[in-house]
Amino acid sequence: MYLGDIGVVLAVLLIAVLIFQGRRKNALPYPPGPKALPIIGNLTDMAAKSLWHPATRWAKQFGMFCVLSHVFGQGIVFVNTSQAATELLDKKGSIYSDKPNMVMARELVGLDGLMVFTGYGDQFRRQRRLMQRAVGPQVVSKYHPMLEVETKAFLRRLLTSPENYTEHLIGYAGGKTLMIVYGHQVKSSHDPLLALADEGTDIIKGLASGIGIWPVDVVPALKSLPNWFPGAGFKRNAVYWKRRMQDFVDVPFQSVLTAVNNGTALPSFCSLLLDGDTSNTEEHYDIKWLSSSMYSASIDTTLTMASLFILAMVLNPRVLKKAQAEIDTVVGTKRLPLFSDRASLPYIDAIMSETFRWGCPVPLSIPHRLMEDDVYEGKFIPKGSLIFANIWAMVRDETLYPNPEEFLPERFLADDDELLKKRKNPRNFVFGFGRRRCPGANLVEQSIWILIASMIAALDISKAQDEKGAYIEPEIIFDDNIFRLPKPFKLSVKVRSKQAEQLLEQA
Repeated sequence: MYLGDIGVVLAVLLIAVLIFQGRRKNALPYPPGPKALPIIGNLTDMAAKSLWHPATRWAKQFGMFCVLSHVFGQGIVFVNTSQAATELLDKKGSIYSDKPNMVMARELVGLDGLMVFTGYGDQFRRQRRLMQRAVGPQVVSKYHPMLEVETKAFLRRLLTSPENYTEHLIGYAGGKTLMIVYGHQVKSSHDPLLALADEGTDIIKGLASGIGIWPVDVVPALKSLPNWFPGAGFKRNAVYWKRRMQDFVDVPFQSVLTAVNNGTALPSFCSLLLDGDTSNTEEHYDIKWLSSSMYSASIDTTLTMASLFILAMVLNPRVLKKAQAEIDTVVGTKRLPLFSDRASLPYIDAIMSETFRWGCPVPLSIPHRLMEDDVYEGKFIPKGSLIFANIWAMVRDETLYPNPEEFLPERFLADDDELLKKRKNPRNFVFGFGRRRCPGANLVEQSIWILIASMIAALDISKAQDEKGAYIEPEIIFDDNIFRLPKPFKLSVKVRSKQAEQLLEQA
């Protein structure tokens, strides 16, 4: 029986490779890339940790616009410049907006309703329309008061134990997101809904780790293996993950439905979309899955960006002092910054832009799936190829960002023409491309701005000191395969002044 199953799997793999090799409909070459091994293709290359680093090296070796490799016959393309990503993923969005049929995530774990895994079709378009209703540019200001309150509360908690800054950031990101998405107020770190949501987010990250492709996605026949079969641990995991993810999707949504029925619902993403309608409809299915999508996308982006900003301030005290001077001049010292101050604080905006660029919170996009054969710059890209935007390579493009490893907010204050400003603005690619661009980008971006501005106004952030007063260099380690999240490091966080302390106490 084992030999029969193995024979089937090997036959499927061989057929997949032959199909891939036979895809070409014309004499045009494939994009160049690293040499592939028989059958397994570039499997060993794709298993690299922090895949954006080898992908960037391949780009320099084989050409900057894209590199093609394959794993068990599955074509994989890395798009390494913002220009190529715009040409393909934006301008040709009608054929580049699908998602691969991720058997593990969508079928075995049941996440076909989660926006990041949803195929390009009616459901995806419905979800996009709902997102525009709830967090589009015209309505995002509704969340400003909530964000300002949550940010002040975070600053107070942070000052009680700065050494635990990561725990405070996790609590802030989770609590803020639960409030915005579900109108749920987190009152302690032991909140059961917060714990459930964090577990759901961890499951999604686990499914998307590496390049987000599991063996069963490439060889769907593997899903027929019995759960006890050697190597079928992914199926046992899927059973547990599916149950927990269903709770993550259903429990908070049901609490909002109950609150709406009782007339006690707080304003939130969910209640805004429900608009008083608690009947069981197709739209409810979309809303509850969208809500989970919002939570999982927002919490990790907020945590990563805030951590990268703190690291940047520790390493660049000059930038922090210059930013504090701008806030003191424009806002004064009798209150914290508000969203209404943003247009008058260009250096704060430049710091956020540089944090997006230098920190690069998501260096490699979750893949798009090409729906038709395509040709780009004389190279043939076959239907079904998985397209990864290598954002790391884009934000390290020395033609746009000289000295890319340096943290220089001033690069975004240069007297550039409008076209160059658009090309340099990292917001145009760190949130994704085309019809798959993060639909909650406006809300996430604004929540990060108020957090950064408030921390600059109220806090002094610097390197930690040892018992002799010598500065301790932070140990910087990145070990997340999706988000470029630095592990906690030693630092010093103090309130800037007695007046700032009083402001936080009054908040």
